[in-house]
Amino acid sequence: MVKNDHLAHNISIKDGVNATFSGASLSVTKGNNSLSRDFIHPKIEIRISEEFITVFCNLPRRAEKALSGTWAAHIKNMVNGVNIGFEYHMKAVYSHFPMTMKVQGNKMTVNNLFGEKVPRVAKLPWSPSDVEVKISNKTDVVITGIDKEKVGQTAANIERSCRIKNRDRRVFQDGIYITSKGA
Repeated sequence: MVKNDHLAHNISIKDGVNATFSGASLSVTKGNNSLSRDFIHPKIEIRISEEFITVFCNLPRRAEKALSGTWAAHIKNMVNGVNIGFEYHMKAVYSHFPMTMKVQGNKMTVNNLFGEKVPRVAKLPWSPSDVEVKISNKTDVVITGIDKEKVGQTAANIERSCRIKNRDRRVFQDGIYITSKGA
């Protein structure tokens, strides 16, 4: 098997985006948007130049190759997040019983799902400044934010709260589902 002598992933920095690496923490900022994350590993290092953030590993093994690719993907998501942000679109689907949705503080309440009397509650663990949840047209939910993991986890919490148990999913398709993921 051929061994690489080094591995380098280059992530281009967009115009107006500033990146700083101190200690083990990488901070990416643009205007008021700022994200930071810790990257700690003895063999993998992060280098910042004028136009690139480089994830570098000298004499990588399989685990270091995989981890450096993961770090590069995280950094790319951080740069895209502060630059343009992330947006998930969800749609409420119901066949007979019309459901109503309401966002209050750090909870999203779904009433009358599948004719149930007890409302379903989805946790929204982040503040509206981090992840914003909007309901429009009574069936459309838009989730926006700069951190891809927080936006995705919020969408997953909403989708999971509307799961119907002990029924055939081919027949009973009521719920709230992710329709598109955009950046």
